[in-house]
Amino acid sequence: MDFKDKIIWITGASSGIGEHLAYAFAKKGAKLALTARNMEALERVKQNCGSDTEVLIFKMDVSEFESAIPAAEKIVQHFGVIDILINNAGISLRALAKDTLLEVDQKIMDVNFIGTVAVTKAVLPYMIKQKSGQIVAMSSLTGKFGTKFRSTYAASKHALHGFFDSLRMELMEDNIHVTILCPGFVHTNVSKNALTADGGKHNKMDEGQAGGYSGPEFAEIALRIIAAKKHEAVIAGKEKLAVYLKRFFPSLLTRVLSKRQSA
Repeated sequence: MDFKDKIIWITGASSGIGEHLAYAFAKKGAKLALTARNMEALERVKQNCGSDTEVLIFKMDVSEFESAIPAAEKIVQHFGVIDILINNAGISLRALAKDTLLEVDQKIMDVNFIGTVAVTKAVLPYMIKQKSGQIVAMSSLTGKFGTKFRSTYAASKHALHGFFDSLRMELMEDNIHVTILCPGFVHTNVSKNALTADGGKHNKMDEGQAGGYSGPEFAEIALRIIAAKKHEAVIAGKEKLAVYLKRFFPSLLTRVLSKRQSA
């Protein structure tokens, strides 16, 4: 895994998976551009990356689509290139579709899908010009199948697969690689920060999340996959069996998941 001196932009880098990816890349000698909405948290992550790691941080909300191009320009002006883009910024849902306000659906799509597309399009001209690069999209197991209380979250992740599968084909001649990561349960605050039907925070840790991969464990696996430039990979424990049930026994999976009683 030779990431030494590679310029890596991670969105949503102030906590969770993004934070731990930053630490893992820092240990490999990469140079980092870290963006998120919380500057105080970004400062903490920068300090934890160590003084030997060159880290550029600045505030950015991916749902403010017009900020993507200036952000990419700022990183290129600072480092000269962007070698790898990690589209990690995202937000989840814990509510039934019938109860969820439309503006909540819109917010989730803006952050998880359109925001990711905007950042990717901002980076593409630089990667195409340099004839190299890698774009990583952070999907989920719910990018492979839907489940109760996750309707628009699942929709946003399904959309990522369609977009990035298509983009991969379009960029092959430019030597730009596209990788889709599909995490299962990872011990982060994603469930606590998930939106409820009215847009408030869920503020509860899911049992699955609590028993999932630690952040460092997930990041180490993710770096191996990114280094191998795999098209797509599921990073999950026993919950990955649901992917195979969806493919071969979809009716059974629907019956099993429909029994879930709480978000």
